[in-house]
Amino acid sequence: MAAACLVLRRSLRAGQLLGGRPVWPQPPQANMSFSTMSRGRRMALSTLGVVLAGGAGLALALHRSVKASDLELHAPSYPWSHGGLFYSLDHASVRRGYQVYKQVCAACHSMDYLAFRNLVGVSHTEAEVKALAEEFEILDGPDDNGEMFTRPGKLSDHFPKPYPNPEAARAANNGALPPDLSYIANARHGEEDYIFSLLTGYCDPPAGVAVREGLYFNPYFVGQSIAMAPPIYDEVLEYDDGTPATMSQVAKDVCTFLRWAAEPEYDDRKRMGLKIIMMATFITAFIYYMKRHRWSVMKSRKMAYKPPQ
Repeated sequence: MAAACLVLRRSLRAGQLLGGRPVWPQPPQANMSFSTMSRGRRMALSTLGVVLAGGAGLALALHRSVKASDLELHAPSYPWSHGGLFYSLDHASVRRGYQVYKQVCAACHSMDYLAFRNLVGVSHTEAEVKALAEEFEILDGPDDNGEMFTRPGKLSDHFPKPYPNPEAARAANNGALPPDLSYIANARHGEEDYIFSLLTGYCDPPAGVAVREGLYFNPYFVGQSIAMAPPIYDEVLEYDDGTPATMSQVAKDVCTFLRWAAEPEYDDRKRMGLKIIMMATFITAFIYYMKRHRWSVMKSRKMAYKPPQ
């Protein structure tokens, strides 16, 4: 305490002798730099910098991996009828898309996560779906004798697989494994835009580009060489409702069906989102009214403190 008083007195005296304001003693300033840090702290900061730089580089590489490069093209954005907040799926298109899958795609591609019952009330009536399921022979069992047997399909059965196992699928497709289409609309960058562009984008390779035998050139596919032959073309099938089966119409219908297959709750999710937006708008307006008019009196009211008697 005495030492502090002595320092203060000397400072005041020095200020008076110089004819200026008294100079108060300044506290010591912290001089923190990378060189003055401990070895452990320097290593921790260096490791953090390397991790952050590596993460940024990895994110940039992953972002660029889905970009178009060389001859690979980005799928354009198409004006889908179910796009936007206030639009739902075209269920007539979903019905036609199932017909495309059944007659064209199901020969190679499975849909393991969809059952016949999922079509009820979406694209078909219950009687129609039962008739569709009974067209297939489903392996079931074992029975009381321990043997497997076949029976007509029913609503609870999943869509039949075209191949019994992945090895058989590869053997039938020159080593290529056809992907399952249950969630393909969500599993590909570009979603239904990519699928539509892939189905309609087959063309001859440009000059100087060689495609291996058994492959087909498609600029929208990664690597531009795809093992799947062009699956659709004009009049590839005849729609039950009489819609002209042009290539673009067929591709549009199967893409709509695959969008529904990937998100069966698509319409319900949008409907719930609209309800939440409407409720949030009403609640926000009510809270603003209460704050602006009901609580405005509290802002102008003066509070006086009355000491106790």
